[in-house]
Amino acid sequence: MPSVAFYTLGCKVNFYDTEAIWQLFKNEGYEQVDFEQTADVYLINTCTVTNTGDKKSRQIIRRAIRRNPEAIIAVTGCYAQTSPAEILDIPGVDLVIGTQDRDKIMPLIGQLQEQRQPINAVRNIMKTRDFEELDVPDFADRTRAFLKIQEGCNNFCTFCIIPWSRGLSRSRDPQSVVNQAKQLVAAGYKEIVLTGIHTGGYGDDLENYRLSDLLWELDKVEGLERVRISSIEASQIDEKMLEVLKGSSKMCRHFHIPLQAGSNEVLKRMRRKYTIEEFEHKIKMIRAFMPDVAITTDIIVGFPGETDELFREGFEAIKRIGFSEMHVFPYSKRTGTPAARMEDQVDEEVKHARVHELIDLSETMQLAYAQKFVGQVLDVIPEKDEKGLSGEGCATGFSDNYLQIRFAAPGDLTGKVCRVKLTEAGVNTCEGQLVRILEDTSKALA
Repeated sequence: MPSVAFYTLGCKVNFYDTEAIWQLFKNEGYEQVDFEQTADVYLINTCTVTNTGDKKSRQIIRRAIRRNPEAIIAVTGCYAQTSPAEILDIPGVDLVIGTQDRDKIMPLIGQLQEQRQPINAVRNIMKTRDFEELDVPDFADRTRAFLKIQEGCNNFCTFCIIPWSRGLSRSRDPQSVVNQAKQLVAAGYKEIVLTGIHTGGYGDDLENYRLSDLLWELDKVEGLERVRISSIEASQIDEKMLEVLKGSSKMCRHFHIPLQAGSNEVLKRMRRKYTIEEFEHKIKMIRAFMPDVAITTDIIVGFPGETDELFREGFEAIKRIGFSEMHVFPYSKRTGTPAARMEDQVDEEVKHARVHELIDLSETMQLAYAQKFVGQVLDVIPEKDEKGLSGEGCATGFSDNYLQIRFAAPGDLTGKVCRVKLTEAGVNTCEGQLVRILEDTSKALA
């Protein structure tokens, strides 16, 4: 039986794409082996969000070549899309395929088995207008399924290379999304996470069809308990979207809305399409519709031109808005983006100090958010089963408003909907007590 090994760098979308590519190999009779083992084919799914992503991708490619010089080395993903020639310069690389045409991988591997001539299968992503249909029927952790509904981005923020590596925004056909959701429910999944490069941009390229329309369709899927949106921009949350949140019992009370910076001056330099006032207004609207909603965000620290004064201004705005968690990143130069060419780059040590300040703030906000739910009963879908300190069974999972709760469990409850009373708030994990197990949907809505 031929073998394949995968290595994925970068974001959740890349992990989804790797899973989808694995399905193609599986259908051809391949077995999957660990990347550190000898395989017939190594496939590296690369990332190019930062210069470090490029470097790490090259290191992994070389590692595979050393592991088995006879193997076919295939490279896909964002770095493959933007720099195919750079990758083909590495002796031992056989196939470079970008962020499209992945359905052609198997025929190309077949071609390589007949004659070993390196193939560059990358073409201009900016001309692509169709969503690449790649399904993933099954995921390893069994409780949350990812469903990719969108690809590409039209925003062209000054710090970001993604439009050049993923192309412009394109949406998956709504019927295809619903069919895939039904298959995932049939396979036993209770929660679906809608994902994409710019998920909230779903529908930008469709005629009179928005993300809110798709959510109503998913609301009708029987047996599906939860729908979570991986990320959405503040500007994409309109009245229609808020109506779904209010009207559908399946929509999770959790939004990941990237802010990136808390100062208008910095937002403008980043070419983000909102002011801090507009962002705050949107958050207030969401909270009015969904009072207990968890709002998480991304912040880039030390963007070129971010003075101490602008950082302070941003810090106060972030504190005022109040998130339930923040992902904080120091700005890192990405060659080929306008921000990398900007003057007044911020000193690394200054960035480092600011990152720590924001992480401390994030932890304070995380705890404050969790404390509001102490004594409340929440629905949790356990993702893993483990042993507690005294040897008794323990389960850990997320509530719909994205609190991770650990509680004593009488047996394996993975994937079941459990009513859990939150007894103690924590920064990353809260403690809870099992109230009851909901076996079927009808009870879950009671």
